[in-house]
Amino acid sequence: MSDEQLLGLRFCDLKLKIERSPLAKRVRRLYRELDKRDIKFRPHVWLSEEWFSPDGVPGIAVPFYLAHPRLERLERRMMRNVEGGSAESAMRILRHEAGHAIDTAYRLRRRKRWREIFGPASLPYPDTYKARPGSRRYVQHLGEWYAQAHPCEDFAETFAVWLKPNSSWRRTYAQWPAFHKLEFVDELLDGVKHTRALVRNREIVEPLRENTRTLADHYRRKLARHKIYRRTVTDHLLERMFSAEKLRVNARRASTFLRAHETHLVASTMRELGVERYGVEQILRIVVERAEKLRLWVRGSRRDALRHSKWMVAYLTRLYAQGESPTLAL
Repeated sequence: MSDEQLLGLRFCDLKLKIERSPLAKRVRRLYRELDKRDIKFRPHVWLSEEWFSPDGVPGIAVPFYLAHPRLERLERRMMRNVEGGSAESAMRILRHEAGHAIDTAYRLRRRKRWREIFGPASLPYPDTYKARPGSRRYVQHLGEWYAQAHPCEDFAETFAVWLKPNSSWRRTYAQWPAFHKLEFVDELLDGVKHTRALVRNREIVEPLRENTRTLADHYRRKLARHKIYRRTVTDHLLERMFSAEKLRVNARRASTFLRAHETHLVASTMRELGVERYGVEQILRIVVERAEKLRLWVRGSRRDALRHSKWMVAYLTRLYAQGESPTLAL
C-alpha cells in the first residue's frame, strides 16, 4: 500500500498482532530478564497508539508501528524517527515500562521507604520539565534526563538500569548519590520476587481493535504535539547548522561528526566556560542523540561544521548552567 492508502486506514482495520511481529521476541526477552531476577510477575503487553503503562494496570502498551516493518517506514517518514525501532531501543523502553508495571503490580509506591527515596508518587505530572544535566542524583537510561521528570519516572528509570542483564551499575554509579536508589531497588525487589502480585488487573487500555481513528488523524495530532513540545532549542540549533538532506556524496552524518570530535568539543567548552567535564559530556550526549533522531547531515566544510558545533555546545551548556534549560518534552 502507498503511504496515502495507509493513512486512510482506521486502527481497528489494521488487524495487527504482536505474535506475528518482531515485538514477540522482545517481549519474551523481557520476560527472561525478569525471570533471571526471580520476578515471577509478567506484565501483559498489547498494541496501542503510543508507549505507556496505565496507572492502576500492571501492563505495557506498545506503539502499533512496531508490529509491522511497513508501518515503521511510515512512522519514520512522518516523524523522522522510530521510537523503539531497534532491538536495543525497544528493550530500553520495555525495561522502563516494566518498572511502572512492577511498581503497580506490587504497590511499591505506597511504601514509606519508596516515598522517602523517590518522593511522593501523588505529585502531579508536569507537562514539561527542566533537566539538571549535572545532577548525579538520577540514573541515565532513556536519555534527556527523564528520571528527573517525576518520582515515578525516577523509579522506572532506576528499575530499568537495575534490570538490564550484566548491568555494571554497582561500578558505574558507585560514586553517585543515585547509587543508594539502585541499592534500594535491589533490596526492594529481593523482598517481593517470590510473592504474589497484589494487582493482577489484565485490562487492555486504548486497544487498537476499538480505535476508530484513522492513521491520518493520529499523525495530525502527533505532529501537532511534536511541533509544540519537540521543537526544543537543541533541535532548532541542530537544524540550522546541519542539513536534513545529503547535499554531497561524501557528506557525513551529523551525529557521526559530533562523536568524532567529542574530545575537542568537550575540552573547548570546559576552557571557555570553566565548567566541569561531566556537565558538558551530558549536553553533548543529548545533542548527538537528537542529531541522530533528526537524521541530519554535515553541510559545508569540516572547519565550519566544527566551529558551529563548538558554539552550539557552549551555548547550550551556558543555558543549562544559568538554569534556563531548554524545556524537554515528557
